[in-house]
Amino acid sequence: MIISSLSAVSLQGGFARELGEMSVPWRADEVADPQLLVLNEPLATELGLDPAALRSPDGLRLLVGNLVPDGATPVAQAYSGHQFGFFNPRLGDGRALLLGELVDTEGRLRDLHLKGSGRTPFARGGDGLAAIGPMLREYVVSEAMHALGIPTTRSLAVVGTGRRVRRETPQPGAVLARVASSHLRVGSFQYARASGDAELLRRLADHAVARHHPGAAAAERPHLALFEAVVAAQASLVAQWMLVGFVHGVMNTDNMTISGESIDYGPCAFMDAFDPAAVYSSIDERGRYAYRNQPVVAEWNLARLAEAMLPLFDEDQERAVHLAQEALGAFAGHYSTAWTTGLRAKLGLRPEHGAEVVSPLAEELFALLHANHVDHTSFFRGLGAAARGDVRPARDLVLDLRAFDDWAGRWRALDPDPGVMDRTNPVYIPRNHLVEEALAAATGGDLDPLGRLLEAVTAPYEERPGLERYAAPAAEDFGPYITYCGT
Repeated sequence: MIISSLSAVSLQGGFARELGEMSVPWRADEVADPQLLVLNEPLATELGLDPAALRSPDGLRLLVGNLVPDGATPVAQAYSGHQFGFFNPRLGDGRALLLGELVDTEGRLRDLHLKGSGRTPFARGGDGLAAIGPMLREYVVSEAMHALGIPTTRSLAVVGTGRRVRRETPQPGAVLARVASSHLRVGSFQYARASGDAELLRRLADHAVARHHPGAAAAERPHLALFEAVVAAQASLVAQWMLVGFVHGVMNTDNMTISGESIDYGPCAFMDAFDPAAVYSSIDERGRYAYRNQPVVAEWNLARLAEAMLPLFDEDQERAVHLAQEALGAFAGHYSTAWTTGLRAKLGLRPEHGAEVVSPLAEELFALLHANHVDHTSFFRGLGAAARGDVRPARDLVLDLRAFDDWAGRWRALDPDPGVMDRTNPVYIPRNHLVEEALAAATGGDLDPLGRLLEAVTAPYEERPGLERYAAPAAEDFGPYITYCGT
């Protein structure tokens, strides 16, 4: 059912009610003249909300947190986190609010959450605001990830506030309305554990089981089963990032969800030329969150989750540690399976081609791509044409033609399926130069480049005439790419 009257919108407060110790009731800053920049109409409909109503003055007030439905309890959530390896016991939503939970048209419970809605008690010296550019970046990248089939939080709208936000230079302000299965994070469990309240930790785990992994409730050890489910979900998620060349940029424990959804698209980017050491974030000076390190970091973060959950696994600490280590040890297998399965599809190989065939073939290919500075997305899309007999789109990207021909001959002998490849390897991703072009134009008041970019990346596997520049790598003079978190 689509709700056309905003007065009928119901925002539940399950998190605020069940875990009050982990949030602070709060209200968004007033926005005098909200201006809609972009609205995700398909997502609005999926949530049971009428897009026309959201475009109305009251709809915009809802999207910036100024119109709060009766019975809703907006809160700023508390959580801890390891940031670049260093533990901070009190982080939380410094510029964000959980407005509440919606039941979508398929009966799923989903968070409606704001970013850039003003200072909260967790602001830690920040201004609580957000600029248009970073909020639109999250909109573009999260919707591109959704279209790629990768689990992700999603963006419902970006609304301009008319307020100037001081960053490197003054920027126009905006609020992002975000939708997620929930905003429970590894850092949420770290906060509950650090509080010393064993009952709070247990209630949080029970809440997570009910919200995300209900099958764990029937297990002999439900909370251990919850942890095992999170390990599996995160292993699959990070493998999917790696397969499309996505670099998150800030994989702190407060940016890893219990649901297995990607979250907090700050200094993120998609690789252009394949490079295992690719780093785009201005604050990741030592490459902790480089492309090749993402699986290792994910496993490290999950170890921190295990530490936080230890009292729930067994009353005997030694036994609890053993169970945690055993469960965490499954990460490598889950990741390897997801990675190999994904590579098999990218190369168009059949299910009977096991890891003993796929892995060495892929390793040799990635070494070739790295040595020849080959564009990751363009090459794999071009490889589909090679499976049909036209090697030029892929071959022309490689300098070492002899090495490519040798590899391609062995690969083609396996009779790859180009149809599978076309459904797996995207034509369009949010290419960094196009993202920057769109964000700069939008900051200056021109939303057309943003709209054209969204048209391409939200249907990434369908090659369409007129969108050729959205499939092309950046010009050589684009230079090294650096992203900023926007806070």
